[in-house]
Amino acid sequence: MNLPSPRAPEFFGLMLFTRYPEPGRTKTRLIAHLGPAGAASLQRAMTEHVLGQVTAAAQQLPLAVEVHFAGGSQAQMQSWLGDRVTYYPQGEGDLGARLGAAFGQNFRAGRPGAIAIGSDCPALGTAHLTAAINALHQTDVVIGPATDGGYYLMGLRLPQPALFDAIAWGTGEVLAQTLAAAAAQGLTVELLTPLTDIDRPADLPQWEQILAKSAR
Repeated sequence: MNLPSPRAPEFFGLMLFTRYPEPGRTKTRLIAHLGPAGAASLQRAMTEHVLGQVTAAAQQLPLAVEVHFAGGSQAQMQSWLGDRVTYYPQGEGDLGARLGAAFGQNFRAGRPGAIAIGSDCPALGTAHLTAAINALHQTDVVIGPATDGGYYLMGLRLPQPALFDAIAWGTGEVLAQTLAAAAAQGLTVELLTPLTDIDRPADLPQWEQILAKSAR
C-alpha cells in the first residue's frame, strides 16, 4: 500500500530519483567494469543505502520522502523498497524535464520547499540535508556540487523551470550551466559541501569505504 506523504505545510519534499535495477539498463558507465548484473547490483545497493540515510534523516527533519523511479513498475518498486515511502514514476523527457515536473508536483501540494537527490551519492547524510533545509529558509536555491561537475542535490523554495532548461545533462558542465541560469534569473544560491557521485570505476573505492564504515 502506498502511504501518503505528510501534508503539513512545514514538510519539505525529499525526492529520491532512482531507477529499477534491471541489468543492462542502469549504471551504464560501469557495465564494462562490473558487467550488467554487477552494475545493477551496485544500483540496488546504493539506492537502498541512500534511502536508508534519508528515511533516518526524516526522523529528525521535516521531510516527506518520495521515490521517483524510472524502469520497473510501482509494484516492483514497492516490493523492493517497501511501503513506507511514496512512489511516483518519473515523467517524460530529459532529466531536466523530469526534475521540473517533480518539483512542480511538490509545490502544487503546498510544500514550502523541495529537495531532489539521486541514488549515486552514498556519502550524503543527515548533515547535508539539514544544511539544505536551513539554506532554503533564506536563499532561493541550494545546490550540492558533485566533484564531476554535476550536482548531487538541488533544493528550491519556489518553482524555477529555467534551472532545468538547456542543460547538458550527463556532462561536467551541469553545475556551471545551472549556476549561470540561476544568476540570469537573479536567484540567490547557496552551495553545500562537494561530494562524489559513484559513476565510474575510479569512484568505486569511495563506495567500498562507505560500506566498510557502515559495517562497523
